[in-house]
Amino acid sequence: MTELTGQQIADQAPAGWAYLLGGLQTRIRTPDFAAGLAIVDAVGAAAQAMDHHPDLDLRYTHVDVRLTSHDVGAVTGRDLRLARTVSRIAADAGTATDCATVSRLELALDSPEFGAVLPFWGAVLAMAPAGDELDDPFGALPAVWLQQSGSAEPRQRWHPDVWVDPTQVQPRIEAAVAAGGTLVSDAEAPSFWVLADPQGNRVCLCTWQERDKGE
Repeated sequence: MTELTGQQIADQAPAGWAYLLGGLQTRIRTPDFAAGLAIVDAVGAAAQAMDHHPDLDLRYTHVDVRLTSHDVGAVTGRDLRLARTVSRIAADAGTATDCATVSRLELALDSPEFGAVLPFWGAVLAMAPAGDELDDPFGALPAVWLQQSGSAEPRQRWHPDVWVDPTQVQPRIEAAVAAGGTLVSDAEAPSFWVLADPQGNRVCLCTWQERDKGE
């Protein structure tokens, strides 16, 4: 299967799905746990028939679905096909797919010598280092990555990267500013925007845009 670009995914994905950090995601709201379980059963049966298996997170009020082709390490056409099937299952259950509240979280450690601290964080989080990144093999914890920084004090050591659908960037910026924050920089937009809380702690809002090779 061929890896799709972010733009190809955005053009072809059904409504209510967001492309976040190498996967296609949606949230299906449900009236109760039993309704959610029925949707999970239907999605599981459809996925088994396609021999393509999503990551499912069942909660009392919703079901989260994440699709990626693990053999490719990216989103492919088979993920789009399963996404369309999941959307039909949601519609048949009287609900719908939605990505307005869906996001992915990464944690970034800014360090002048990140190689010296990478083994410690790998050990304490029980994550195996892969280059400058730490990934939970079970997918339960956010990915942690380390990057070179200056050493001048005071400086912020940790900052979160929040991945959202491009349509959600402006509403989140507006809400953050209304809550007392500031937009520090949009120089790298639409890949990411840097915001800060009233005390100066920074966070990046990230999207898939302008990250594909050749864009």
